[in-house]
Amino acid sequence: MAKFIQILKDINELIVFKHSVFALPFIFVAMIVASKSANGSVWFGFELLILGLFCAVSARNFAMGANRYLDRDIDKDNPRCASRPSVDGRIGSKNLLIFIWLNALIFVVVAYFINSLAFWLSFPILAILGAYSYFKRFSSLAHVVLGICLGLSPIAGAIAVLADIPLWVILLSCGVVFWVAGFDILYSLQDMEYDKKMGLFSIPSIYGAQASMFICALFHFLTILFWLLFAISAKLGIIGFIGVVVSGVILYLEHRIVRRDFSKIDRAFFTLNGYLGIIFFIFVLVSLW
Repeated sequence: MAKFIQILKDINELIVFKHSVFALPFIFVAMIVASKSANGSVWFGFELLILGLFCAVSARNFAMGANRYLDRDIDKDNPRCASRPSVDGRIGSKNLLIFIWLNALIFVVVAYFINSLAFWLSFPILAILGAYSYFKRFSSLAHVVLGICLGLSPIAGAIAVLADIPLWVILLSCGVVFWVAGFDILYSLQDMEYDKKMGLFSIPSIYGAQASMFICALFHFLTILFWLLFAISAKLGIIGFIGVVVSGVILYLEHRIVRRDFSKIDRAFFTLNGYLGIIFFIFVLVSLW
């Protein structure tokens, strides 16, 4: 039993399950907006709730597992990453591959039970999720690719409820893409010197800290712009717009913290971004109630 518990702890450390808070709120934002437009109620049903959670968790597990597997050669010499279970031997390559493919299978099977559109889109979605680790080896667009990975989550939520992709969810997803790409640039500031040494194509390693902060600010401006357009397209009302403004204030505070002290990047990355997703969901929910 103790060994099983340790395995679960190692898996949790591998995938950092608590970071699911970044994507999950936006899946459910899309699902409640879709349900309201289709059924007149924000509640989309217990079955879709369970299927949606399984899809979200298995997709993230697949993406994180693939990232850890493909980045082993990079992580082993990075002091920040050297203690990861995929690097220090606690989770071997064979077991990691089993974990990756098992979650891919779960994702596809669950998508099949949602609807046919979800099923057929599950394959290109997995391909995109697996591509992130390759991109940073040859392109600084890796930050945007990571944003696309999380930006797919609202689209998946809308597909689950509507079996369709309306304009409002594309706008919501575009906002998520630039939100994630922006905070990933901030997070990459920690590895700027190491990425230069290893020849990796992160924006901080190529353009430096100040230019990276500017690009991040531009991305987060686009985030708020797309979310405002989402609020208009989804007809959220004044409460929804207030939620977008509050999200903008949180992003401003994130930039202010990082500009003052790069050592506070973890606080800005994990704490404020975690709050942002949950707060955004609450405002949208209240606006639709």
